[in-house]
Amino acid sequence: MEYRIGIDVGGTFTDFLLAGGRGRTAAHKELSTPADPSEAVLRGLAALAQGEGLDLKRFLGRVRIIVHGTTVTTNAVLTGRTARTGLLTTRGFRDALQMRRGVREEMYDNRWHPPEPIVPRWLRLPATERVAADGTLVAVLDGADVERAARLFRAEGVEAVAVCFLHAHANPRNERAAGRILRRRLPRTYLSLSSAVLPQVRFYERTSTTVLNAAVGPILAGYLGRLAARLRAARYRGRLLIMQSNGGVASPAAVSRLAASTLLSGPAAAPAAGLACMAPRRERSFISMDMGGTSFDAALVRDGAPAVSASAAVNRYALALPSMEINTVGAGGGSIAWIDQGGLLRMGPASAGAEPGPACYGRGGAAPTCTDANLVLGYLAADYFAGGRMPLDTAAARRAIRERIARPLGLSLERAAHGMLRVINVNMAAAIREISVKKGYDPREFPLVCAGGAGALHAAGIAAELEIARVVVPRDASIFCAAGMLRTDLRHDYVRSCARLLDGGAALARRVHGLARELRAAARRALTAEGIPASLQRMRFALDLRYLGQYHEVTVEVPEKELASARWDAVRERFHAQHDRLYGYALRAEGTAVELLNLRLAASGGVPRPPLGRQPRRAADCSGARKGRRAAWLAPRGGFRQVPVYDGERLGHGNRLRGPAIIETANTSIVVPHGWHAQYDAFGSCILGT
Repeated sequence: MEYRIGIDVGGTFTDFLLAGGRGRTAAHKELSTPADPSEAVLRGLAALAQGEGLDLKRFLGRVRIIVHGTTVTTNAVLTGRTARTGLLTTRGFRDALQMRRGVREEMYDNRWHPPEPIVPRWLRLPATERVAADGTLVAVLDGADVERAARLFRAEGVEAVAVCFLHAHANPRNERAAGRILRRRLPRTYLSLSSAVLPQVRFYERTSTTVLNAAVGPILAGYLGRLAARLRAARYRGRLLIMQSNGGVASPAAVSRLAASTLLSGPAAAPAAGLACMAPRRERSFISMDMGGTSFDAALVRDGAPAVSASAAVNRYALALPSMEINTVGAGGGSIAWIDQGGLLRMGPASAGAEPGPACYGRGGAAPTCTDANLVLGYLAADYFAGGRMPLDTAAARRAIRERIARPLGLSLERAAHGMLRVINVNMAAAIREISVKKGYDPREFPLVCAGGAGALHAAGIAAELEIARVVVPRDASIFCAAGMLRTDLRHDYVRSCARLLDGGAALARRVHGLARELRAAARRALTAEGIPASLQRMRFALDLRYLGQYHEVTVEVPEKELASARWDAVRERFHAQHDRLYGYALRAEGTAVELLNLRLAASGGVPRPPLGRQPRRAADCSGARKGRRAAWLAPRGGFRQVPVYDGERLGHGNRLRGPAIIETANTSIVVPHGWHAQYDAFGSCILGT
């Protein structure tokens, strides 16, 4: 038998999904090892091998592909533990990284300061050179400036260098010349050129993205090198692919060159997993939520297309590479409860993580967390967490909540724990409103696809806050992103700036067609090198458009035939419609000119996907799966009540039950509140409804 494995490294747990023949899957979770995530990866692979009755080497000999999502780069930026980075830029512009866009993020908060730049000023060095906005070479690069910078970088132990010259997107000649000198003088230093990372307008965004790429490049390359070495030592000869922020995967070599493409890769596989889960129901629009141990991720998928944005931020640093529009907040099983200066109960964003973990883990943690509250209220079983592999300490959970939350607030232990869950549910509902209500969509019109080890405990509560009537808990919910990685295509994104009015002139058509050919050729080379045949290569073009004089632009997807025939009237109409949907108005009648800013290409290559196994239908009665009864806190009236507990592994297609009830599996528990029902479909998903 041949296998495919999806691996998602999170802050608390590392998730694995093993896909075998005929739709058979096996899920596994390992506590993450933040010091070296590859340790948890190898431990998890060994556990999967043991489950298949094989030693690790024989098992890996049968694995054909591993798709891996990692938070290594994200955590480096969040913790400030990036590589020591230098910046070489056009003389007179060394402070652009610190000046940013000159716009205060919190306009009326005088105490709100921008973060310190990743590169300190004394490592931001100038070079004499100049290119005009139209690409005209004004001043040739002074190589002596680059030589001096290289000497300083070497003396200061710089591990990575970012090069960002003014208007290098229009003419990269000077940047490439600087790159040749730096490669010769600093052969072991990671080098990042803005003309290769992000060849588009907006100097600050281009500089920030290039610096981020340089700052995490050595870290990602080092991690992937260690992982590859461990896999080679274990005799793995299959293919390794890495999840990117844009929702696609790429080879380790590709992401090592563009390390910033993984900065938001952790939750990016959830929409792909959601599409696979909802496809049998012929539903292409939904909201996905993923609640793990550290964070909560929410995304909206409409008409089968997850939203992708080229304007994101990581720890408030601008990132202009295409990324899934996923709202991430610090709300997970390990989120710590605390009381603010006003005496209000708060949850997160700080997390107990994997080390030491929640108080109930018995690993030295003393802070009360979401998981502790779920245990105290009876939603989790102390003897069946992680399928019984990890017994929980109820006394420690009760002690942490009583001492730090209940007594200071003058509440009973149970009401304090219930308050903790209410607060974190409201926080997560607010995160979903950010990607739905604030984008012009009513969350009540979408089903909620729930994932993450902690997600099903809270899904009904979050849905109630948003008045969503239906929740889908997939069979692989606890390792949802790992499952999505096995259903994700290879993807590469390309962009070229082309700032001019969208008129009917022949010059515009020639320019756009020339850039489109250039991008298409680059995409085909990349996908072909990754083993994707031409028949499975797909190209999707988009234009960044705005009304003349506007500050921000709107990305509009344009069919390739429409682009090839230069049907600019149709393109303008697409822009008007998109602008109207996003902002509530369009300037058709006013005849306001439309300006083209960038041409974009998303190139994807199809990869084989494991099939979804169907289950035979059975009777609705669930009594055969009942494990017993347990005291659980019932909201909103409060108080404990004995509720039935079901073995989720023994429930399947056709089974139906009414709440209040708890459904337990090895890696998650589903809370079915009073007034809700649960029903299983042919693919093993649990559907919660009111």
